[in-house]
Amino acid sequence: MLPAHALLPGPRTGFPRGLTSITDAANSRPTAVSDLAIDFGLYKMNATEIFTETHPSETVWVLLKGDAAVEFSGRTVTLRRASLFDDPPSAVHLGPATTITVCALSPDTEWAIVRTANEGRFAPRLYLPADLSPEFRGAGLVQNAGLRNVRLIFDRTTRPESNLVLGEVVNFPGRWSSYPPHHHDQPEIYHYRFTAPQGYGHAELGDDVVKVRDGDTVVIPPGRDHAQVSAPGYGMYYLWIIRHLPGNPYTGFTFTEEHKWTLDATQQGWRPKNLPPGLV
Repeated sequence: MLPAHALLPGPRTGFPRGLTSITDAANSRPTAVSDLAIDFGLYKMNATEIFTETHPSETVWVLLKGDAAVEFSGRTVTLRRASLFDDPPSAVHLGPATTITVCALSPDTEWAIVRTANEGRFAPRLYLPADLSPEFRGAGLVQNAGLRNVRLIFDRTTRPESNLVLGEVVNFPGRWSSYPPHHHDQPEIYHYRFTAPQGYGHAELGDDVVKVRDGDTVVIPPGRDHAQVSAPGYGMYYLWIIRHLPGNPYTGFTFTEEHKWTLDATQQGWRPKNLPPGLV
């Protein structure tokens, strides 16, 4: 059975201001993966609030909402994101011991902060919406039931010095993502948001299924098949985070064999017959 702490519920009334730690590399809050080794948290800032740090870990700041000025390595940029669902991300990726200053320019500016250990030293990199091309996976397959927008921020191909892989998925209402189910050796985190507070979806982890709501986080154990579906009427967003394993970096995933046929555009699956005109 799936351990209950694979699902880390978010607060139903929204995250408070300040830093909320969800997972930690020291494993002081156990998850479904004992060696997850990822610090993941959310930082909700007041307007004009300023935060400066020089952290010993590799760190990624992903803007979820709001306006902010960010200064690092002698560079200052202004970032804005009005919608997780309609706007691509901005992200700042920092090597260990790199100083960053963040100034919120709007109320409720919110960041996802991801960290993991890295012995290397490398220059920071800024990722802007114009740098990231959407990938509409699932188009033309099984009656478009798995059509979604995948936004890769960086992986081993584009950032080989990193010990992380990060991206986002916008899951369309009533449709699937991470489909067909797949698995990989590396642990992974999904953090969910919905287009309405009452929105929800379901996350498959092998034969176990958990109901996910706005603000929830799921920790995916290594080797566990996973797929997602959102309830009709609700768009579902999730930030996904993978950590490379020593000597075994993440370079892709393996589809569950019995469902691989859904990747063949010539096989659209069962279609109902004798429906009234105008119905799919």
